[in-house]
Amino acid sequence: MNDATLLLIEGKHAEHPNFTPALRKKGFVVELVSSGNEALARLADDFSPELIVVNAATLRTSGKRICQSLREKYASLPILLILDEDREVEKMEADAILSLPFTAQKLVNRIRHLLPGDGKDSIHAGPIRLDIEKRMVRCSGKQARLTPRLVQLLKALIEHRGEVMERKALFSKVWETNYTDDTRTLDVHISWLRQAIEADPDKPQLLKTIRGVGYRLDV
Repeated sequence: MNDATLLLIEGKHAEHPNFTPALRKKGFVVELVSSGNEALARLADDFSPELIVVNAATLRTSGKRICQSLREKYASLPILLILDEDREVEKMEADAILSLPFTAQKLVNRIRHLLPGDGKDSIHAGPIRLDIEKRMVRCSGKQARLTPRLVQLLKALIEHRGEVMERKALFSKVWETNYTDDTRTLDVHISWLRQAIEADPDKPQLLKTIRGVGYRLDV
């Protein structure tokens, strides 16, 4: 499934290939910007890609400063850097580097390799990407490893996203028990889950408390 969202930083120099059409044809959602500053502004505007592609070859730069500035603010977002064939590869703040020339298919393969949770045990909801097997969640540039219980809790919320889940019913489902008189454990786990997925856990925008009833995942 290739519905992953990419942020592509790409210039318009004709002597270098433009990969936007090929990536969109492969099913990726591509947000295109033409500079590192534009990319940072777009990310600050609540845009949540799953991967950043820096086509430094089309920007006539090494991409080093762009990658550094992205990494400083969005440490967990994977970055793929594309370099001109005659550009020396130094130590870069990128997760993968491709030097031209290469095919669009090679780029797609490398992107797939970098994307989190793209296997059969992965589920998605809005900006949330949960890899059940690896117990990893990525959301809005954040990445965290979850306990098995937190995985089951988030999975249940994703499966019922947009619905209010009563506290006792949610506790019974996730803890697989009929004893639901004490659900304080659930509240603690909800707090931990917010630490993993919310930009500001104290002001949750995704995992809402419905007073007197339970919780709802809004994505």
